[in-house]
Amino acid sequence: MDSAGQDINLNSPNKGQLPDFMTDVPVDPGVAAQTPAVEGLTEAEEEELRTELAKVEEEIITLRQVLAAKERHCGELKRRLGLSALGELKQNLSKSWHDVQVSNAYKKTQETLSQAGQKTSAALSTMGSAISRKLGDMRNSATFKSFEDRVGTIKSKVVGGRENGSDSLPSPVGSADPPLPDHAPF
Repeated sequence: MDSAGQDINLNSPNKGQLPDFMTDVPVDPGVAAQTPAVEGLTEAEEEELRTELAKVEEEIITLRQVLAAKERHCGELKRRLGLSALGELKQNLSKSWHDVQVSNAYKKTQETLSQAGQKTSAALSTMGSAISRKLGDMRNSATFKSFEDRVGTIKSKVVGGRENGSDSLPSPVGSADPPLPDHAPF
C-alpha cells in the first residue's frame, strides 16, 4: 500500500494500521553487524543482545498488528451501536465541563464572582437611591416648579386646540398662511 492510499480518517476501522511495507520489515542482521560493538562487550554478549533486540522488534510488530485489529473491532462495535465521533465528543465535553465545575478552582472563582456580583448590586442600588433622592429634591426646587408650570401652560395651549374639535395646531398669531389641506402627500 502506498502512502497516498493510506486511510487517514481517524474514525476509520483501519486507523493506526501500518502499511504492509512497514509491518513486515525484518531487522537486517547485516546492518547490525556493520555497526561497531560497544567497547567492553564480548562477541557472545553482543550476539545475545542482538537476538533479544530482534525478539523485541518482532513483538512490537505483533503488538501493532494486534492493536490495529482491536481498533478495527472497536470501530465496528461503535458503528453497530450507532455511536459517532460527534456523540463521543459531546460526551467528552460534558464530562470535562463537569470535571471543571467540581474543581476547587472553579468553586473559588464562582464564589468570588458571586460576592462581586452581590457587592455590585448593592452599590448600584445605593447609587439608584441617591439619584432618585436627588431627582426628588430637584423636582421640589423652585427652578423645576417654574419650568414645570411653563411646560404645563404650553401643553394646555397645544392640547386645548384639539379639545375644541380641531385636529390642527393653532396657528401662530399674525400668520397669514392658509391651512394645509387634509390630503397632503406626506
